[in-house]
Amino acid sequence: MKLSAQQLRLYAVTDRAWAADEDAFFAQIEAAIDGGAGVVQLREKHASREEFLHLAERFVSLCRRRGVASIINDNVEAAAAVGADGVHVGQEDLSAGRARVLLGPDKIIGVSAHSVAEAQAAQAAGADYLGVGAAFVTGTKTDAKPVGHDVIRAVTAAVDIPVVAIGGISRDNILELSGCGLDGVAVVSALFAQKDVAAAARELRSLAEQIAR
Repeated sequence: MKLSAQQLRLYAVTDRAWAADEDAFFAQIEAAIDGGAGVVQLREKHASREEFLHLAERFVSLCRRRGVASIINDNVEAAAAVGADGVHVGQEDLSAGRARVLLGPDKIIGVSAHSVAEAQAAQAAGADYLGVGAAFVTGTKTDAKPVGHDVIRAVTAAVDIPVVAIGGISRDNILELSGCGLDGVAVVSALFAQKDVAAAARELRSLAEQIAR
């Protein structure tokens, strides 16, 4: 399975912080899909192995039923165990090449990149798409420093695979990414911290269409 540019316009990255319970969490994911998210990444940094596998199985089933791509953050073994469509790895995680060996040729491999060198290395190792950022100051990853829009433009010009921006993106600043050569945006709180997740997704999807290359 490979991702199209249209699927990547709005890439939802989960966070249970704004959900009252597990059912509410999955209702939020459904709402994001209703609003136009074409890819959803399950990102759970603090769950136990057993809890994560439980969430991942339910997550993959939901995404498959709704026809969107299911991506697991960092955990290649879990992605393989639950049959997810792919995995997203950071620079400190398992390499894209190793992830490809473990998951096989048909799975999606996404890689975080912060420079042209990292982006080109990820593409050479077999990445299917890149997440570049932080695009803006973000509260989700406090150690993620903004890379500058000149770096984002340089990355999109240097690689042939799709690129999404991530980090601090909201309805108020997304249009500042116009002209960066992006295929879409990945968002967390701009979706899941909102009272009406579906409405937030619809607005972000529309704005993402405006900035897409």
